[in-house]
Amino acid sequence: MKIAVAREADPAEPRVAGTPETVKKLKALGAEVAVARGAGLASGIPDAEFEAAGASIGEDVTQDADVVLKVRRPAAAELAKYKKGALVIAIMDPYGNEAALKAMADAGVVAFAMELMPRITRAQSMDVLSSQANLAGYRAVIDAAEEYGRALPMMMTAAGTVPAAKVFIMGVGVAGLQAIATARRLGAIVTATDVRPATKEQVESLGAKFLAVEDEEFKNAQTAGGYAKEMSKEYQAKQAALVAEHVKKQDIVITTALIPGRPAPKLISAAMVASMRPGSVIIDLAVERGGNVEGAKPGEVALVGSVKIVGHLNVAGRLPASASALYAKNLLTFLDTMIDKKEKKLAINWDDEIVKGTLLTRDGAIVHPNFQPKTAA
Repeated sequence: MKIAVAREADPAEPRVAGTPETVKKLKALGAEVAVARGAGLASGIPDAEFEAAGASIGEDVTQDADVVLKVRRPAAAELAKYKKGALVIAIMDPYGNEAALKAMADAGVVAFAMELMPRITRAQSMDVLSSQANLAGYRAVIDAAEEYGRALPMMMTAAGTVPAAKVFIMGVGVAGLQAIATARRLGAIVTATDVRPATKEQVESLGAKFLAVEDEEFKNAQTAGGYAKEMSKEYQAKQAALVAEHVKKQDIVITTALIPGRPAPKLISAAMVASMRPGSVIIDLAVERGGNVEGAKPGEVALVGSVKIVGHLNVAGRLPASASALYAKNLLTFLDTMIDKKEKKLAINWDDEIVKGTLLTRDGAIVHPNFQPKTAA
């Protein structure tokens, strides 16, 4: 059983799919582990540390690997270097990428998408969306503080008082909750909103104030999987009016709203941006899916009037060492369920809920029900 930790082909991706800690644990499970030369450098892990953990270092480590661990979905040039039947485990970004899924099926690899991990108790330690979003929420506040140009906490000094910054978090998932906690730790006055009623208590438990139109539709606005439902146009209008009035008074707004498989919902209009005070900052964590903010530009800090709209890409990757450590642990925990500890070899239970939930391609076909090619009626 040979496991390869690949080097990321995208130069904008600093994370790595393995760490010395996870290499040691994979070795203990009976695997040979090979790490691509320089794979961990951008995350602060030199090759020598992987070697000390028991990995071999090489260039084309994926060619004879039974399992390939990656951060991002492999491109066609990478797939050409994988053997048929190899397990490829990564963040696959499958929605809207049918050609890439077909390429993996045609290459004969068994592809698993970590972001499709079922939201069940047993899989919490494998949930890459949570591990990475947690860091993104933290980093969003740090980035906002950097761009804001003023202090976040109230400071009473002999020279006068610095007022506390007002921070508004839109979307209270994992990223939003961490953003609330971080902004509170930095001394800001924090408010937050979400369409899911269950989040109100979470927001208040962190010392922030909850903002929402709390009508009957609001009380039923959550899917069984814990995601936000798309709200009616009437509710959206009422909520937008409430939010628009609130945004005018904020110094920092952080938006985190994403619905899997759909473009990000627009939460902040150009008129709302224009209503904000000079020097205000908006951080759009959904910019890679079209953005929550009108005027946000992927990979840029856009100055709209006197308001900064920050559209950094791969925000978790802006903390590469921490993000890699958590992501590699997610992969290890997932892979651990597929290894026979006595025989020290791969033994995949294809009926396991977490396998079925994440499996994209197998035996030359796309097998996940959400991504089946559409056939003519």
